[in-house]
Amino acid sequence: MPSYLTTREMAELLRVKERKVYDLVAAGSVPHSRATGKLLFPREAVLAWIESAGEGLPPHAEDRPNVVLGSHDPLLEWALRESGSGLASLFDGSFDGIERFADAAGVAAGLHVPEPVVGDEAQTNWNTGIISDQFGYRPVVLVEWAWRERGLIVAKGNPLGIAGVGDLAGKRVMARQPKAGSQRLMEILMAREGLKAEDLVSAGSPARDERDAALAVLEGKADASFGLSALARRFQLDFVPVARERYDLLVWRRAWFEPPLQKLFAFCRSADFAQMTAELGGYDVSGLGRVQFNGG
Repeated sequence: MPSYLTTREMAELLRVKERKVYDLVAAGSVPHSRATGKLLFPREAVLAWIESAGEGLPPHAEDRPNVVLGSHDPLLEWALRESGSGLASLFDGSFDGIERFADAAGVAAGLHVPEPVVGDEAQTNWNTGIISDQFGYRPVVLVEWAWRERGLIVAKGNPLGIAGVGDLAGKRVMARQPKAGSQRLMEILMAREGLKAEDLVSAGSPARDERDAALAVLEGKADASFGLSALARRFQLDFVPVARERYDLLVWRRAWFEPPLQKLFAFCRSADFAQMTAELGGYDVSGLGRVQFNGG
């Protein structure tokens, strides 16, 4: 559909006569603009207007709980606690976070959703496609948190000589839950190597966060897990770099200006935050706070 609707298209969308559309414009009830005297209606703003007028929908314009949803990130988890922001967390995967965010279950959601570039299978974009599709007409902002180094966490000394995803056939691999962005990326990389899920040996129930993924290797339950270099370093395990991913925060715009998120991002400018980032390793926070998408 076009970005702007004509009066006729607007009437078709609302299933009313064009006369009714003119009445709505005269009353100032519907988003619109004029170009060379012609009425135009911004499609996404109109969709948001329709949604806000509906009944039985989640209270998107109302208060949301001070909870950060989505994918687990060790640096973010630490910052939420140390900043005194008052923000709680419910980390259970990028796609779970997007679903809960859409249901107004939190003020922000962390995500790292891979979006392969058509025509160049070696390239990957992050997060903006799915967010623009699902939240393009909502008052949301996608804010960069960090670039993270992701790869294969293996036992100290890498006794099995695992050098990449292609070496995982026949190995015990700790999977992540289906709604995790890391699992989606792992499946993409396996497909590029011609591997299928049945080529790997299951290491048990999927790990639900980055810490559990690393612990599976430390405890000898898995030969490898697809995790962060920061966790491999923490548990003194070996790490085989595979990808660099962008982790963003999807934020409800109204909440951005409230004390909890303001306190969190103010803390991110502190020396303590810089020191922890360096200690963890595998993070590039030079773009922290950069807006990657602005909805509504």
